[in-house]
Amino acid sequence: MRRAATSPSSTATASGWQRWGRSSNSPGSPVDYRDKVVVVTGASSGIGAVTARAFAERGSVVVGVARREELLEKLARECQARSPASGYLAGDLGERPFAERVVDETVRRHGRLDILINNAAISKHKQFYHMTADEAEYVMRVNFLSCVWTTMAAIPHMLRQGGGTVVNISSFAAKVSPPRETMYAASKAAMNAFTEGLWNDLAGSNIHVSVINPGPIDTEIWLKEDEPVAYQGPKYPAQIVTDAIFEAIEKRRHELTVPKRNPMLLAARFLRLFVPSLLRFGVARMEPVPAEIVEQARARAAKGKRLGDLDER
Repeated sequence: MRRAATSPSSTATASGWQRWGRSSNSPGSPVDYRDKVVVVTGASSGIGAVTARAFAERGSVVVGVARREELLEKLARECQARSPASGYLAGDLGERPFAERVVDETVRRHGRLDILINNAAISKHKQFYHMTADEAEYVMRVNFLSCVWTTMAAIPHMLRQGGGTVVNISSFAAKVSPPRETMYAASKAAMNAFTEGLWNDLAGSNIHVSVINPGPIDTEIWLKEDEPVAYQGPKYPAQIVTDAIFEAIEKRRHELTVPKRNPMLLAARFLRLFVPSLLRFGVARMEPVPAEIVEQARARAAKGKRLGDLDER
């Protein structure tokens, strides 16, 4: 677990949190992000990288977290141009010890943690018949459990310092499960339920919790799919998610969906609420499971094979 160099003189102070606390109690009040300590997971690219840079531009001490150290090093240099104490931690958030160390090491270095952005996510876009149990578990560990682990590690520190903010980056897939994204959708739905529960559990603590549900965002996750994706529509810039994060913090929003006026998302939300059976029918028609896929799975099952245990392996 390594980081870029930071400056001890830039460490945030406790008095900074007290100023933050007064502002955060008044939704819509200006927020002074200078010297706030911010952890952004999944920071090596996409939403995480854009968000990390935005906090650094506002004067926050940013700790970027991801697996790809070479990209984190580049991001850290960019952030340090505006916020010299910024750095990074490289490792696998799917492993609980590292997820917990991210928070503890951040507090050890900077004395506090003001804002936690849980953004790390992976996708295994494939037929469920082709998914192994190990793959399913790893999606849940990275997308959902890492969020639980970092949040549980952060809450005691935030309680001691008088408050804080946790923003979880979910997905519209939590509302409508796309074809061949069952585990991804399940992990994001779990994140939404977790955030909703935290909203109740942390009432009165001055720890604000938000969840953002992005629609199709133009990030490299689309390039890492195991099988071609069904969705061929427009994709939106990561900046709209970053803007939603700041809106959630400054206006104390609990849940935001972006883009806000996308016709597809609006129609899906309406159908999910009022005609869920029609929505399920529409999603199934979007990409029907080929009959040969079902027959191949049935043939493998007859041989005693598990899901994901393909003949060619």
